Amino acid sequence: MADAPSAPPDLPGYVPVHSGKVRDLYAPVDERTGEARGDLLLLVASDRISAFDFVLDSPIPDKGEVLTRMSLWWFEQLADLVPNHLVSTDVPDAVAGRAVVVRRLDMLPVECVARAYLTGGGLREYRADGTVSGIALPDGLTDGSRFPEPLFTPSTKAPSGQHDEPMDYAAVESALGPDLAARARDLTVRIIARGNEVAAPRGIIVADTKVEFGVADGDLVLADEVLTPDSSRFWPAEQWEPGHPQPSYDKEFVREWLLSPASGWDKASGEAPPPLPDDVVERTRAKYVEAYERLTGSTF
Repeated sequence: MADAPSAPPDLPGYVPVHSGKVRDLYAPVDERTGEARGDLLLLVASDRISAFDFVLDSPIPDKGEVLTRMSLWWFEQLADLVPNHLVSTDVPDAVAGRAVVVRRLDMLPVECVARAYLTGGGLREYRADGTVSGIALPDGLTDGSRFPEPLFTPSTKAPSGQHDEPMDYAAVESALGPDLAARARDLTVRIIARGNEVAAPRGIIVADTKVEFGVADGDLVLADEVLTPDSSRFWPAEQWEPGHPQPSYDKEFVREWLLSPASGWDKASGEAPPPLPDDVVERTRAKYVEAYERLTGSTF
C-alpha cells in the first residue's frame, strides 16, 4: 500500500486515508466527535498516470476530471444493472470536478475483469497455453479477435509493487464463496456487454475492462471508477482489424511509447520509466478527452 498523502490545508474537515497509484482517499471528520467517519470517503482522482506498476513522473493535465466525469456518466448508464457507491458530488473547491463523496464499502479481494476481445495479458496467456484465466479457447485466435460472448477473467489484487496474477473461477469461488463469486462474475460480464451496447453507436469498442465491487448490506455495489480509459481498453471501431495491436483511446498509448526505442527505457531493468515528453503528454490528454467527448456527446 502506498503511503497516505498529507492532508492539504485546503481540504479542511478531511483526514488522509490512503494514496493509490491514481486516486487518493480521505475520510470526513465528524464535527461532533472530531473523529474520522466510518461510513463515507472522499475519492479524489489525480492527474497521475501509471504504467507497468510504476507511477510516472509526468502527470496528464485534466485526467482526473475526465475520469471522474466519465465514471459519473457511466454510473447513469448502468444504474438499472447495479447500485454504485456515489453519495454526492458536493466536494471542496480544491478538488472540484475530480472528486466525489462515496459510501465506504467492504471491497472484494479480487480484480473483476471482463474481456470482449483478445489482447494484452489475455493474448499472452492464450499464446502460451491456449487459455485465458484457465478458460480453454479455440485455436486460431489472434490479437483483436472478438469473443462470441464476453469472458470473466479475474485476477488477484497484488500488494503495491507486485503484479496481479490471473485467477481461474475456482479460485474466485474459494476467495468469495460460490454465491458472491457468481454475482460478481455475472455483473462484470453484464457491465462490459452494456458498455459495448452503449459505445457501439458512438464508434467505440470496449475491448476489456476492470471493475471494482464492494459489499454493503449483503449487496454488491459498483465502486471506484467504471469504463474509463484507465480501467478499460477503448478502440475506435472503424479501425478494428484483428491480427495486430489496435489503435486505442486509453493509456496503452503511453505503454507503447515506453516500450519504443524512443523512450530509451529497458522494462527488464526494473528501473522506473523516464518522464514522458511534452508531446506524448499532450497526445495522451487528447486521447482521454476524445474518448470522453465521443462517448458522452458532451464537450469537455
